[in-house]
Amino acid sequence: MGTLALNADERVESIDFTDEFLVVALKDGRRISVPLEWYPRLARASRGQLLNWQICGGGYGMHWPELDEDLSTEGLLRGAPAPQG
Repeated sequence: MGTLALNADERVESIDFTDEFLVVALKDGRRISVPLEWYPRLARASRGQLLNWQICGGGYGMHWPELDEDLSTEGLLRGAPAPQG
């Protein structure tokens, strides 16, 4: 096993947004950037709603209470957009 695997920490450190992307900083220093259009609830949200988020799932998840949206770092790392429904 490589040393990178030993140092990986996929828990959420912080979240930021650009006009087009959700950017999640992980505890190990990595940043995940995904298109907001992958998550329609986030894409349609106001800036205030986007900034009202909480860490959940032992640090591996993000929750937006006003939007009823939950994402995980595992899903973001897999590149999994929201299911079409």
